[in-house]
Amino acid sequence: MAFVSQAGPAYRVHSEITRSTNGRYGVFGLTNNIEVSRMKDSSASFSSSSYYSTKKSRILNLDGAGVGIQRGYRAIVAASPPTEDAVIATEPLTKEDLVKYLASGCKPKEKWRIGTEHEKFGFEFGTLRPMKYEQIAELLNSIAERFDWEKIMEHEYIIGLKQGQQSISLEPGGQFELSGAPLETLHQTCAEVNSHLYQLPEIAVDLHYLFYRMVKAVAEEMGIGFLGIGFQPKWGIKDIPVMPKGRYEIMKNYMPKVGTLGLDMMFRTCTVQVNLDFSSEADMIRKFRAGLALQPIATALFANSPFTEGKPNGYLSMRSQIWTDTDNNRAGMLPFVFDDSFGFEQYVDYALDVPMYFVYRKKKYIDCSGMSFRDFLVGKLPSLPGELPTLNDWENHLTTIFPEVRLKRYLEMRGADGGPWRRLCALPAFWVGILYDEVSLQNVLDITADWTAEERQMLRNKVPKTGLKTPFRDGLLEHVAQDVLKLAKDGLERRGYKESGFLNAVAEVVRTGVTPAEKLLEMYDGKWAQSVDPVFEELLY
Repeated sequence: MAFVSQAGPAYRVHSEITRSTNGRYGVFGLTNNIEVSRMKDSSASFSSSSYYSTKKSRILNLDGAGVGIQRGYRAIVAASPPTEDAVIATEPLTKEDLVKYLASGCKPKEKWRIGTEHEKFGFEFGTLRPMKYEQIAELLNSIAERFDWEKIMEHEYIIGLKQGQQSISLEPGGQFELSGAPLETLHQTCAEVNSHLYQLPEIAVDLHYLFYRMVKAVAEEMGIGFLGIGFQPKWGIKDIPVMPKGRYEIMKNYMPKVGTLGLDMMFRTCTVQVNLDFSSEADMIRKFRAGLALQPIATALFANSPFTEGKPNGYLSMRSQIWTDTDNNRAGMLPFVFDDSFGFEQYVDYALDVPMYFVYRKKKYIDCSGMSFRDFLVGKLPSLPGELPTLNDWENHLTTIFPEVRLKRYLEMRGADGGPWRRLCALPAFWVGILYDEVSLQNVLDITADWTAEERQMLRNKVPKTGLKTPFRDGLLEHVAQDVLKLAKDGLERRGYKESGFLNAVAEVVRTGVTPAEKLLEMYDGKWAQSVDPVFEELLY
């Protein structure tokens, strides 16, 4: 849920020349924090400090942000924190500008990359209690100082870290999220995922790999562990710390007005998602439809949140269930994506009608909850009368929309629970095998072509409880999953990178029809003697 995107290799402007350990230089000048320089070779040579490696810990403040592709009187902004001054809009934005912003994500196949984002719960060894903000701040500061990550600050609070194209951010309840660098192959992605357990700076390995090594090395010294699960298994909302981020305060106050489970979503869920590219509007549409149709299968395959406050909660994916009553104005299965008229413009129309959360101005989050971006476009936003939005405002608004598949300048597959490191490689493998192979993608579209909106919604509603055993037409969802997994495997094999082995973790789930959550429940009723405490060891990073 973090407001972080992966729009490509962009670097903030500093008044300095930095040199990375692999010998590449980036030259930066004093230009009001506008991004004017991009390093080359964005997906190659992911060594231990390939990006931004200097001897001091630099600080990023949220009152400045990067601006990317210049477009006359304004610019298309690269992914950045909220800012009030990224762009001076001398002319009003139009809907056409918003459509072009999405379309600017189109890229040729040779430039397609794989992005992953995954969240995890930090907890104290011994008490198993969630990390307090003070512990989180100590951990982030230690990582920044020891391993040369940039600090992201909101006022006096450290709220994240950044190094090159990857970042660490905090979810509302202190969940750690890594947004990894966009990578070319699953081998790079899996090396990222497996790396974050210990930091070994002298070894040239990929960035996710370094992250886990790095975080675990510091966290274990503090008596802190990380749990890979989709929903907080032991503690209630009252036990969860609130992060000092202005946007989350706005969301916390708004959520109870639009659903009954929004605070649970904010403070007690973790997910893993995959971000993938498209070549054209037509390619985006095909991938969007396939992603939505198959999202319940992904939810079932990775279902991993069966406990609430120490007991089984009746669901295999409580995280997925929570989204059904969080805020239905900004979540769900988006049936209009299957309309013949769908394209970038129709998604813009949808997003314009999703109520806003905030606008960031003068180092403050302005509460705009429930207000209309359409009104903002014409200077009639009640909280900021007469003020017009920038494209940075639009980008930030897009990140506050939470459907099962989300469109930004790439597509985000958002249906999976958080899980242990051994399964994180399987999710990008599943989606890459289907969406990055033309034959498999077309086969999926053929299989799902006659699925009705009602059937897709039925699967989305029932899978959190019944998983792969959900009845579908003349059989069970697991029978469809078997066919889909075969398509994913075939797609990976046609890519030619020997990546199909990354599907092994879900192949067993499909073969047996038993989800990860059901295995946890079996242990809970068996060797765990109806205690959830052992899950903190079972799913420890």
